[in-house]
Amino acid sequence: MALLLGFCVVLIFQNSAVAQPSPGYRPSSLFRPLRFHEGYSNLWGPRHQSISPDQHSLTIWLDSSSVGSGFKSNRPYRNGYFGASIKLQSGYTAGVNTAFYLSNNQAHPGYHDEVDIEFLGTIPGKPYTLQTNVYVRGSGDGRLIGREMRFHLWFDFAAGFHHYAILWNPDEIIFFVDDVPIRRYEKKSEATFPARPMWMYGSIWDASSWATENGRYKVDYRYQPFVARYADFKIGGCSAFAPASCRPVAASPSGGGGGGLSPQQYAAMQWAQRNYMVYDYCRDFSRNHSLTPEC
Repeated sequence: MALLLGFCVVLIFQNSAVAQPSPGYRPSSLFRPLRFHEGYSNLWGPRHQSISPDQHSLTIWLDSSSVGSGFKSNRPYRNGYFGASIKLQSGYTAGVNTAFYLSNNQAHPGYHDEVDIEFLGTIPGKPYTLQTNVYVRGSGDGRLIGREMRFHLWFDFAAGFHHYAILWNPDEIIFFVDDVPIRRYEKKSEATFPARPMWMYGSIWDASSWATENGRYKVDYRYQPFVARYADFKIGGCSAFAPASCRPVAASPSGGGGGGLSPQQYAAMQWAQRNYMVYDYCRDFSRNHSLTPEC
């Protein structure tokens, strides 16, 4: 009996150690869902993109007849909350990159800023990798410096929709999954933080050269089409054309852009990183950290 009781105590402790905590604040609840055309339009691959009749969801796909598909916000923003519920495909998806990201690469080719949520495809039996990344003023000309953090999360990416979001304020960038903050990127200098207006994008494309185990597994078109579904689009904040009086979206209940996370949110982020983070660029000592001085 004592042995059984001890086993039960250990099991309860293990389950509580990974139980998803409440962040106590849900920024996704601040905004109403948008119809697709209220916030976005097709960027490329229109034949590989399908909008639901009520315009509240979008399906995009990659197959051997295309290079995938992408969409873009109708306007640029200088800060804001950008969210969508996303469901990925099960099975063999190696080499496929499904993304939801901020960028100004079309306005500043070769010297752009970018804030990424990327889902890196996988092989059966292994989980998707969620990659978050920040680029600051420089890519496409040999100066591409990524600031990647990667996660294997607490649910099956392909089993249902989950809400993913980027909150970009003048002093911080926070990545959310179902309102749980998983990463906070703080402004420590002008050189390491994006400040120019960006658009929000979504896409699916063939990233065989690097996406799955550094390119070990490629896209295999015997498993096509590779499908991603987006819904519950939400945008809030200041467009590039908004008056100076426009205020950023609060990251925490205390309000105010750049105010950081509440203690409860910070504890939830620590939980996510402690249990589910699998890579942190600042802890990768094979990299030249003179290029990432914020580390």
